Amino acid sequence: MAGEFDNIRCRLEAISEELSDLAIQRLRESIDSGGSELPVDEKRLTRARRAVDKAAALLAEPDEFRIDH
Repeated sequence: MAGEFDNIRCRLEAISEELSDLAIQRLRESIDSGGSELPVDEKRLTRARRAVDKAAALLAEPDEFRIDH
């Protein structure tokens, strides 16, 4: 059963990497422009990345509640 989620989990992991890259880009842009606070976008991107990471981890777990009939 877990194998059927592998494709989705892989896509979520790729999305997580994209979100991380965007957050780093926002931080660099802020530093380059002399900013002294974290950009609002970076915070939101980081929260979204964490949520995507949680979803990917859930799909990687074995089926705990599987009922065989």
